[in-house]
Amino acid sequence: MQEIYLDYAATTPCRPEVSEAMLAHQGEAYGNPSSLHHYGQRAKQALEQSRRKVAALLGAAPETLVFTAGGTDSDNLAIQGVAHAAREGRRHLITTAIEHHAVLHTMQRLQEQGYEVTYLPVDAEGIVRLDALAEALRPDTLLVSVMLANNETGAIQPVAEIVELARPYGALVHTDAVQAVGKLPVNVEALGVDLLSLTAHKFYGPRGVGALYVRPGTPLVPLRYGGSQERKLHPGTENVAGIVGLAKALELAEQERPAESERLRGLAERLEQGILARISDATRNGPPAERRLPHILNMSFGRVEGESVLLALDSQGIAVSTGSACASGAVDPSHVLLAMGISRARAAGSVRFSLGRATSAADIDYTLDTLARAIESLRAMAPASR
Repeated sequence: MQEIYLDYAATTPCRPEVSEAMLAHQGEAYGNPSSLHHYGQRAKQALEQSRRKVAALLGAAPETLVFTAGGTDSDNLAIQGVAHAAREGRRHLITTAIEHHAVLHTMQRLQEQGYEVTYLPVDAEGIVRLDALAEALRPDTLLVSVMLANNETGAIQPVAEIVELARPYGALVHTDAVQAVGKLPVNVEALGVDLLSLTAHKFYGPRGVGALYVRPGTPLVPLRYGGSQERKLHPGTENVAGIVGLAKALELAEQERPAESERLRGLAERLEQGILARISDATRNGPPAERRLPHILNMSFGRVEGESVLLALDSQGIAVSTGSACASGAVDPSHVLLAMGISRARAAGSVRFSLGRATSAADIDYTLDTLARAIESLRAMAPASR
């Protein structure tokens, strides 16, 4: 049986080159970067070299980067850190109905603390409605948080335009760029954002390490205390090996991005067209290829449950997802698809395919064959279930 991994939006395998770069800092170069002796200074040098490398790839200054424990950590620091640093009178926050739960749950927690949150709608393709943002902005708006690209549909959001709308109100803008970094050209100056979150394991780096870009002058307070590391915004001894791995992984991803994005886009198109040609009652969820990430394809299949399709494919060695990995185990259909106006029945029959470096045309063809058989079998077992 073949083994085909089509869940790269959930996580990616750490590249050998990245593991090799990390190895020295997991062994002999083990010093604490806050120590003054040469062991510590060797670690400090590696830390700051990595900071300069990541900053340059994002078009940022090194001192604007704060290393964190991942994307969720970065989102929380950005949103809660801004909220708790706000001057009196600014208690209004704006986000969208399709954000990752790292953002949505953080916003809900702030609502419980007395902040007012507006959740913007999206159109049928899953792209935030700028007219709704224009209506929602007001003088007491503190922060607008909109992801750069959606993790379930791949829909790319108009973040630069969002910044332009928010600026006259003095509102800060945060973008969760976890899915976008390494897949799209991401430059903080071109976007104009005040805060940007990323994590290494989405672009073939290690798990448990991420970063937050913080534009100079952005009011931000830490979520915990106990040290002066990372400008006191993320105290605690830095994960030097992980940070070295993040920097190496992003460097490689950016070197390969133009060619790899084109290759993945072609494979995703092959998969979509194959599904539409071979499987009845199938629809794409999200925008066409030119307005979404190159590696993500979300499809709904009528008269079957997405979880049943996932399990059928998994039994044949193919790993896919029914949505965000962080929402696994949830019974309800995807909040992203429901926000797009997709019916609960169609949302329940959705499957996310996300492609990566190891994906080949042969993998796509095998997946199409297996998927067609699986859905035919599932529909035969429950022909009147939907």
